[in-house]
Amino acid sequence: MQPDHSPPACGWLAIAGPTASGKTALALAIAACWPVEIISVDSALVYRGMDIGTAKPTAAERAAAPHHLIDIRDPREAYSAAEFVRDARRLVAEIRARGRWPLLVGGTMLYFKALFDGLDELPPAHPALRAAIEADARLRGWPALHAELARVDPVTAARLPPTDAQRIGRALEVWRATGQPLSALQRRWTQPADDKAPNPLHIDGVPGRLLSLEPDERAWLHRRIDARFAAMLAEGLVDEVRRLRARGDLGPELPSLRCVGYRQAWEALDAAAAHGHEALDAQAQRALWERGCAATRQLAKRQLTWLRSIPQREAIAIDTLDDPVPAVLARVRSAWGNEGSASSPATTV
Repeated sequence: MQPDHSPPACGWLAIAGPTASGKTALALAIAACWPVEIISVDSALVYRGMDIGTAKPTAAERAAAPHHLIDIRDPREAYSAAEFVRDARRLVAEIRARGRWPLLVGGTMLYFKALFDGLDELPPAHPALRAAIEADARLRGWPALHAELARVDPVTAARLPPTDAQRIGRALEVWRATGQPLSALQRRWTQPADDKAPNPLHIDGVPGRLLSLEPDERAWLHRRIDARFAAMLAEGLVDEVRRLRARGDLGPELPSLRCVGYRQAWEALDAAAAHGHEALDAQAQRALWERGCAATRQLAKRQLTWLRSIPQREAIAIDTLDDPVPAVLARVRSAWGNEGSASSPATTV
């Protein structure tokens, strides 16, 4: 009998979910059973020196399996969705060529969208328009420009806070350059027609599966978010932000410092400095915890909205399981075979 050289049924797996849903622990459980390499799908983990507030895997966790796309940028540098797609495609091919399993793990849904669905064709940057918008913002403030955006592109404005200078500026730039709202130019994942199944997920033609951690009860996730942010503060998040401030070349307008937790801590230190204080008193720390938890809850809500718009996902009600590991490993086994199986989906490239 001739050996079977047919393409594997599942060339990669992805675990997506809102913040604090337990993605890292599940990825490590999978790594203990199959020869995986983990590709981070997280726009915050790319930054060096930002460890506590990003819940970055520890050195011991990263030693348990090769990790990619972590600590690849200085906080001063940008990292775009297009760069992520380029890097992720390359890594999937390289990992498979090594005879190992690509496991994509994270919660940056724009990265998943760009990887699975392609990037939107948007007009290029227009420096003169952007300069005019920024000058306008210095006079009137970004909330006023957010209100302007709400009049011309209410869909985009509804998903942006009034202080998100970069995204408000880009949306207004697109409007002024094209006369069309950014939301009209952006593609979205859409539900398939009732009589048509969604196309399988692929990365450069390699089929795979997306496991989506989706708690049924919002309160379950909120408790985990609150506890994790408290732990971050106890581990020294404020000191971490203070060290970033001390560099002198960073500011809250950068994408890295707009990450949830970092923005709130930076603002708390600004408020303390305005009153001549370096440290946060107990009241300021409590206020920081409340604001950080609220912002993280909003982030989780957006992440779940993105996930639920992907018809190909395999939803797992993570909060209904006393121990989610066996249920997730069963899904992995159905895709990749038994633990350590020689019938690796990475053996055919």
